This record gives sequence, C-alpha cells and structure tokens, in this order.
Amino acid sequence: MLRLGAFRLLQASTRVPLTQPVARTVTPFRWIRAYTTNTSKHEVTTTPSFLTGFSTQGNIAAGAQASATPAKQFKTYKPSTPGKRWLKRVPRDHLYKGKAVRRLTVEKRSTGGRNNTGRITIRHHGGGHKRRIRIIDWNRMESGSQEVMRLEHDPGRSAWIALLKHKQTGSLSYIVAPHGVKPGDVVTSYRASDSKTTDGITRIVSVDVGNCMPLKMIPVGTIVHNIGLKRSGPAIIARSAGTYAQLIQTGETGYAQLRLSSGEVRLIPVDACATIGAVSNPDHQHEMLGKAGRSRWMGIRPTVRGVAMNTCDHPHGGGRGKSKGNKDPRSPWGVLSKGGKTRKSVNQFVVKPRPRR
Repeated sequence: MLRLGAFRLLQASTRVPLTQPVARTVTPFRWIRAYTTNTSKHEVTTTPSFLTGFSTQGNIAAGAQASATPAKQFKTYKPSTPGKRWLKRVPRDHLYKGKAVRRLTVEKRSTGGRNNTGRITIRHHGGGHKRRIRIIDWNRMESGSQEVMRLEHDPGRSAWIALLKHKQTGSLSYIVAPHGVKPGDVVTSYRASDSKTTDGITRIVSVDVGNCMPLKMIPVGTIVHNIGLKRSGPAIIARSAGTYAQLIQTGETGYAQLRLSSGEVRLIPVDACATIGAVSNPDHQHEMLGKAGRSRWMGIRPTVRGVAMNTCDHPHGGGRGKSKGNKDPRSPWGVLSKGGKTRKSVNQFVVKPRPRR
C-alpha cells in the first residue's frame, strides 16, 4: 500500500497542468489502427511502399486533395471477432462514396461457372454480391484534355478507376486510375494525332502521369501501363493493381521493347497505345481477407485439395494416408502445375522470357 501511494503521489506531481495544451500522439484503441508513422504538427513522416519507386503515402496528411494514394498504407481492426483479427485492407477513404455513373455501367450476369447444360465447367465460381461492371475506355481515341473528376472503386477490378470529363465536349468516361493521380488533374490523349505535323515540325507532347500516347512518342526508360498490342486496338497489358512496364527501346517504325513487371521482355508495335505511370493500388497484393466468408462475397467458392479426393476425381486422390502416389503436382486433368512445360509453340514476340523456377 505504501508503494502504491508513493506511485500515485509521483503521478500527481508529474501531471501536466490544464493550462498547457497536450498533444495527442497515441491513437485510441477503439479507432482503426494503421501501419504508419506518427504525424506531428511540423513534419510528416511517410512509410515507403512495397513497390520500389512509388509511395503509397498520399498527401492527405498535409492537407491536400485526395489522390489515388490512400492516407495510410494499411488499416487493421480491433479483433472483436475472429474474422477481424487477421483482416488487413488498403484504406478507401480517398475514394468517392456515392454511386457510379449509371450509363457507364452494365449489370454482371453470373453463371456460377456452369455452361448451357448446367454442368460446372469453371471450378470455384458461384455466389457473390450483386455487381455492376464499369465500362472502361481502353482505347482513349478522343483527343483533347480531360479533367479527373473523382476516384472510385470498381467491384470488377483490383485497381481504382478515375472519372474523366472532357473539357470541350463535356463527355464522361472511366479509365484505370494511375498511381498518384488526384481529382483536379488534367490528362491528355495524343493517340489520335501523329508525332509530326504536315510541315515537318516536331510536335511537343507532355509526358505526364495519365497521358496516353503511342510508344514511339514516349522516351526510353519511362514507366507505362495499359499497353495495347495493335495500332488501333485497346489496352491489354498491365491493367491490374500495381502493375507497370518499362520502355527500354523504341523508334519511329517497327517494334518497341518493354520490360514487364514479371521480368519478361516483349516486342510491342510502336504505334500501340500506352499510358504514362503505374497502375494505382500497388499494395493490393498484401491485403488479407481475414475470413472465408469474404471470399464468398467476391464470388469465390472453396477449393478442395486433390489428395482429399477419390481416385476417380483427381490424379492425387485415393491411397492410404495423405499421399498423392509419387506423382508430380498436376491438375485434375493431368496437366503439370509446377514447372512442367505445357506450351506447344514459342511466342515470337518474347525477347527474353520471365524467370521461372
């Protein structure tokens, strides 16, 4: 009791007077916690991203507008339920809270992985929440400047999307939001115009994040995404969250060389489109769903191991104990799943294949 009384007396002597303001540096435990450093009044400390060269820390802490980078890298929850104990998600406080533009969406008709006869042809599909797929402008053939109105979440993809409004025509369209773009920014498409005018004077283009142009207009070493494969075709490569490619060789005619994020070097026509920058939400790959029910909300059904099946259902099934019978890992149809070669022809556009195990 004497020690406890001395301790309380020491606390009372070291207590801060009420006349002095107390800076709150500890977040209450009932609030959502995040894996970020503390932000003081005069300096802002940011945490680097998992993706080298790009920061997932936005400028919301500095009082700026919301951008494609959230204010915090991850947010976790107090483990009030078993599903929240391991739940780790990228914050979405910088995204638009309302609904999408109705005429730029289409309803998603789910088949549950079944064909016209009612048999399952695609495993692990079924259920899920109702969704409306956003119509994305993959071509960006309309020239002119467009203003970024807001950033939204698309239930059909892992990256954020941006709503654009044309400054002259006022038309609305959706694009995949590049990393670092924010409402109020202006993006331009140079795809419908040539790099040179009729009088032979070279035209100046702006190589800014979000601008779309042919590969022959982009300087070597630039980070790009939404890459097309044809002269007038849509964007095909590097469209998911955090993906990008680096331009390592280009020219006026022929093919350009791009190093993809997998390490593969590929030939792309120089007249194909590409957008400057990397795709937003690079930390999507580090999210944790926390429970199996969240996968069911996304339309993903459970996966059963092959060794737990019967012999007639899987090549790994049957036998005594947990054994697959000294067979190489393979799919239910006998196709090798780890390191086995399954391609019958070599892709002539691949200069250097991606590293494999």
